[in-house]
Amino acid sequence: MSWAARFELRQYLKTSLWVVPLVGGVLGGLLAQATLWLDGVVRLPPDWNYSASTASGVLTAIAGAMVALLGFVVTIGVLVVQQATGTLSPRYMRLWYRDRLQKGVLATFAGTFTFAFGLLRRIEDDFVPDIGVTLAGVAVAASLGLLLIYLDRFTHRLRPVAVAALVRQSGLDVLEDWTAQIRARAPDEGDAAAAPPRRGPVWHVPAERFGTVQAVNLDGLIAVAEAHDCVVVLRRTVGDFVTPGAVLVEVEGSGWPPAPQLHRLFAFGRERTIEQDPAFALRILVDIAIKALSPAINDPTTAVQVLDHIEGFLEALSRTELRTRYALRGSDEKTRLVIPGRSWEDYLQLAVTEIREYGATSTQVCRRLRALLEALLRAAPADRRLAVEQELARLTATVDAVFLDPDRRALAQLSDRQGLGGRMIPSGTVVPPTRQRDGFGGRNGDRRGP
Repeated sequence: MSWAARFELRQYLKTSLWVVPLVGGVLGGLLAQATLWLDGVVRLPPDWNYSASTASGVLTAIAGAMVALLGFVVTIGVLVVQQATGTLSPRYMRLWYRDRLQKGVLATFAGTFTFAFGLLRRIEDDFVPDIGVTLAGVAVAASLGLLLIYLDRFTHRLRPVAVAALVRQSGLDVLEDWTAQIRARAPDEGDAAAAPPRRGPVWHVPAERFGTVQAVNLDGLIAVAEAHDCVVVLRRTVGDFVTPGAVLVEVEGSGWPPAPQLHRLFAFGRERTIEQDPAFALRILVDIAIKALSPAINDPTTAVQVLDHIEGFLEALSRTELRTRYALRGSDEKTRLVIPGRSWEDYLQLAVTEIREYGATSTQVCRRLRALLEALLRAAPADRRLAVEQELARLTATVDAVFLDPDRRALAQLSDRQGLGGRMIPSGTVVPPTRQRDGFGGRNGDRRGP
């Protein structure tokens, strides 16, 4: 099996909701057979023995309850999909499908069902699986405990701020792994080293299928380039959608590896995935924020909370070495693979442009976005501050164009890390009483006059 096929299989297993429950059901049936054998060789004390009718009733109730709970969890899953796609982002569902607790709950229910059914069919007048009935009761208790944990977890995890925290952490983990893999192979000279001189003829390798590039086997491409003494230059990278015939890679040098050998080092799928693609995590965060800013939802506070996690992601990016092109070396210390990358400006524009445009009329969003950019201006290295200053200038121009009233414009130009949207009065400040507005000159704010 090729590397691409293994990667696609892993992706399928991670997102499938039936494989782990099926394994749980099979294990439950096998455990029932093992328990029946144990009941034949071990005798429990009389207090632990069950009558045939009692054991049959208990196991029948357990089997029926597990089927009902399976249907209940599936119903919850359908509701989660509807809510997440309607109020969060459809792209988030790829992460939700991977949750191990959900699969563990389904597997436990399926295993308990097959375990109880396997025991039920062996009950006779002269044989009752006493150990099995006891274990079935323990399994029910464990199933109910997992169900409560499942409900508690997803009740809290469906909040936008919890989703944003999960996506941010997933993106940072991918960023760390990806940069470590690149750093182990890339030279230290920067972008100048990422453009090696031409080494003979150039061969264009076209793609053979529709799909989004989900992952690339960098070590495999470097090994192929070393074996054929050539340089492989990627023209499509992780996250790009390609069509058949589009140039996937260019091979520079006298030795050209077979095209199928290169194709097997690219994993394709229907949509982007977060592996090797930290920008996809940022894309999900932005999607959640701009959906909250849509007229149908109109929830700028959610957008402000998402900006908190976008700020954390950008601060980590500001300390990460980023290049527009990476030249990766082989074991012979020669450049063997050139891949495109994303610059600091690319990530920054992705993070703030659409939120600025869709949240231009929200004082909360404008103020929190300004606080985000000012924090980046302090945290980012000197060579990356110009891009932040440019985004600050764009934000100022947007506020000037949208807020025509001078007072509202001045309020929207303030920096506010909490995104409250109103003027914050420092503690201890004496606020003068409101002038009488009833036109009668009365005192103490009598709106009816004297």
